[in-house]
This record gives sequence, C-alpha cells and structure tokens, in this order.
Amino acid sequence: MKNERRVCRWYNETSGMKRAFDAGRLEKRWIDDYCLNSGTECVRKRRFENEGYVSPDYVLPDGTIDENLKNWVTGK
Repeated sequence: MKNERRVCRWYNETSGMKRAFDAGRLEKRWIDDYCLNSGTECVRKRRFENEGYVSPDYVLPDGTIDENLKNWVTGK
C-alpha cells in the first residue's frame, strides 16, 4: 500500500509555514508531519477553521511559539 500524503488546503503561498520553510527557517518535519498530512493535528488549522483566528506566522503547527521564527517574522 502506497503511503499517500494529502496536502493541507491551507498550505499555499499565503501560508506562514510554507514561507518559513521555503526561506529555510523551518525544519522539514513540521511540513511533513502537519502540512503534508492533511493538517489533521494542526492547531493553526483548527483554530482558523473553528474560530476564524489566524495564528501569527511564528506559531508552529503544534501551537508552540518558535522564538527564532518570531524574530525573523518581526525583524528583531
């Protein structure tokens, strides 16, 4: 059986996670485990779809804050 990956519908050019990954600021495991796994366990996706809340680009898919990513996003 083939291991099928389903891309999360929110993983596109406007995605903070995609931009961070493309810029080399985010480990591939975040993309593999969440964005290419339909986003089923993604806190960012769940909050957006259930609450309309857009997480800052430095909030990781598990809901934690990445300080290095925060500094990159905010320019500090």
